[in-house]
Amino acid sequence: MGAGKLRIGRMSYANLFPIFYILEKECDCSDYEFIEGVPSELNKKIREGEIDICPSSSIEYLRYSEKYDLVENHSISSKGPVGSILLFSRRPIETLSGQAVLTSSQSETSVAMLQIILKKFYEAECRFKTSSAGLGDAIKSYPAYMLIGDDAMVEALKWPKLYIYDIGELWFKNTGLPSVFALWIIKKDCCTEKTHVLKRFLRDLDKAKSSALKNLKTIASASTLSNTFPVEELVLYWKGISYDLGDEHKKGLELFRRYAEELGLIKIS
Repeated sequence: MGAGKLRIGRMSYANLFPIFYILEKECDCSDYEFIEGVPSELNKKIREGEIDICPSSSIEYLRYSEKYDLVENHSISSKGPVGSILLFSRRPIETLSGQAVLTSSQSETSVAMLQIILKKFYEAECRFKTSSAGLGDAIKSYPAYMLIGDDAMVEALKWPKLYIYDIGELWFKNTGLPSVFALWIIKKDCCTEKTHVLKRFLRDLDKAKSSALKNLKTIASASTLSNTFPVEELVLYWKGISYDLGDEHKKGLELFRRYAEELGLIKIS
């Protein structure tokens, strides 16, 4: 990597494909290095200083806010169904109390949100186990399994007889607020010698968000998921995601923080 390059984490999911597509198509990325990973991997990398800036799990920021600066006006959120964070279950969600529930090893915010939903809204006392197993094998031994990202989207096509619950929809149904799954964060003091590059990237990020939302159909045609989903469905999926971070998003994030603290998922400082 060349000296002074900005190390940018890139989530390997369809949800941010429009943003990164525009960044690479319309912006000068010669001073950027993109480092791909799932949320749990990117969380660790930015925490340990291997990445300068990235879209990271909201709970990572809430747990270690002293380590990060928040990028304003950017998130991965939903006000209702998010489409790619799904609980697959052999039984109705209200009957899961006392059961062991599997959760994806790739996620952190959605795992915490599922725990909050089950405990707070369904009064369900569940045990949680992290897994990287496929849904087909896992659902034979466990009553429910939460998957995220492209895996969740594809598996939803294959299992019409399972109960499938959208975590964003469950959160909004019970709170009336957006679910904020990821935030763009900057590792503090990491960019002292590349401040100008960081400032340029933040301008490019604003431009990419604005341009992406105007060109979703073209972007959908370029996505590898266009082989699985019609272009129109991908466009609808992205339109269901909010890439902003306004006052309502922050209220949802604050409620998530409060519930997470109550359940011991975030240590109260």
